[in-house]
Amino acid sequence: MVGGDRIDLGDDSVAWAPCYIGEGAKIGSDVSIGCLAHVGRDTVIADGCRIQGGAYVSDLSVLGENVFIGPNATLLNDKYPPSRDEEKWTPVIIESGAVIGGGATILPGLTIHENAVLAAGSTLTKDLPAGEVWAGNPAKYLMLRSEYEEARG
Repeated sequence: MVGGDRIDLGDDSVAWAPCYIGEGAKIGSDVSIGCLAHVGRDTVIADGCRIQGGAYVSDLSVLGENVFIGPNATLLNDKYPPSRDEEKWTPVIIESGAVIGGGATILPGLTIHENAVLAAGSTLTKDLPAGEVWAGNPAKYLMLRSEYEEARG
């Protein structure tokens, strides 16, 4: 396979080579996984998700419907790496409609609630409430999602 080749995942879902999709991953319909992305084992990716190139989605992560993960974003699951013990892993949960900006890092065991936004380059160290936009390192409240959408035009 040559870089950039389309991989049909069925159900109108696609991945772009080269990428990694781990064993036991459940991928919904109308999903797109970018080139050089890593989708870990036993992840759940619901319908309509977009995972951009270079993103790292660790084992056991759960993505709700219509989640966007920007390029080179990182979802971690191991609080004490390298534990090599799945019993110690705490997956990231991203609820429906959430947006993760490029280069953002999400620490293990956190939840990004429905329609929340984590700005590019941010590091999330605690759960992100529904409908809020957070930015920075560590990420902190910036505005409501409704304000974000208004600014986007």
